[in-house]
Amino acid sequence: MAQQTLRTEPLPYATWGEALIDAGAREQMDAAMRLPIAVAGALMPDAHVGYGLPIGGVLAVEDAVIPYAVGVEIACRMRMTVFDAGLDVLDRAKERLCRALLAQTRFGAGASWERKEQVSHAVLEDPAWRTTDLLRGLRSLAVEQLGTSGTGNHFVEWGVLTLERDSADLGLAAGRYLALLSHSGSRAVGFRIANHYSQLAQSLHANLPPEARHLGWLGLRSEAGAEYWQAMELAGRFAAANHEVIHRRLAEALGYRPLATVENHHNFAWKERLPAPQGFAQPDREVIVHRKGATPAGRGVLGVIPGSMTDTGYVVRGRGSVAALNSASHGAGRQMGRRQALRSITAAQRDALLREHGVTLLGGGLDESPQAYKPIERVMTAQQDLVDVVARFEPRIVRMANEGGET
Repeated sequence: MAQQTLRTEPLPYATWGEALIDAGAREQMDAAMRLPIAVAGALMPDAHVGYGLPIGGVLAVEDAVIPYAVGVEIACRMRMTVFDAGLDVLDRAKERLCRALLAQTRFGAGASWERKEQVSHAVLEDPAWRTTDLLRGLRSLAVEQLGTSGTGNHFVEWGVLTLERDSADLGLAAGRYLALLSHSGSRAVGFRIANHYSQLAQSLHANLPPEARHLGWLGLRSEAGAEYWQAMELAGRFAAANHEVIHRRLAEALGYRPLATVENHHNFAWKERLPAPQGFAQPDREVIVHRKGATPAGRGVLGVIPGSMTDTGYVVRGRGSVAALNSASHGAGRQMGRRQALRSITAAQRDALLREHGVTLLGGGLDESPQAYKPIERVMTAQQDLVDVVARFEPRIVRMANEGGET
């Protein structure tokens, strides 16, 4: 079989934070922009090497979806809840907050709740579970894992949210608030959907050259493409419910009342109509925008961009940059791969930094040490034209998977 033709040169795309991005991520983005279905793209300042599309890559294509450009953690997302409790609980009731995190969360690749601990939620009755054999087989996993988190960089953390001025977006007056921030996705449900359809898409485009072999696509008008889209959207609803349950468990256990919530996906594909930036063949047509580790940042859209476990996170409002395909970074981004971090960062170094910032860590591997991440301040400076800062979040108690991955 002849090798599938890519464009000789990548379509042009805008990049934010050039000095922060390694050559490997740019090479991956270049390969994606050579796909015959590619229409436009952008690279965010937290970008680093991934599989297929780089983490921090945004890719618009026509009439198709690329499962690997969404990623294996479909609908990995952020959720922040601001509570009515006073900040003094972070000191006065610190042990109680820690116990609640340990009791009301589960972390790890296979983490699940025992039957007596499982909760009901409308997403479990979603009719989409009954539409394919794959989804029918995944519903029992959804029941077990609803309200759990994965390994790696997934977390649930207490911290301080600071608003310098009154916020109509959040409905909050200027001040400092207790907030809960979580980062996780659709768990085994999304992973299995991603694997199934990624393998199918790659088999349909098995003659793509090596640099693009993970970027096989499914036509949206094909049966497989329609199935994946439906499954992806269900995974998105499940991921949102997952966060909702985590936050509800903690609020009910502690007796706290929510004041405001902000949430967003950052591994997903959207049908969007955009004006014609450079690279579009015609104006204002529907495209499929893949954001793999990128935050939606359309004009007025709220989102959360976390830092590391010791660095500031941000509630942001999108400025609607067409060149960025209405996107921004999804975090600080790694400056060290996991293996490099494990080789070069000691527990003593990590723990000293945690003490310096007044952060208590429950679980967490050395590969997630703050030193493994880019400085969030530089990332935010590089994308000042993409988002406005609404509020700042300082982590205080961070819950992650243990070194072994399970808790």
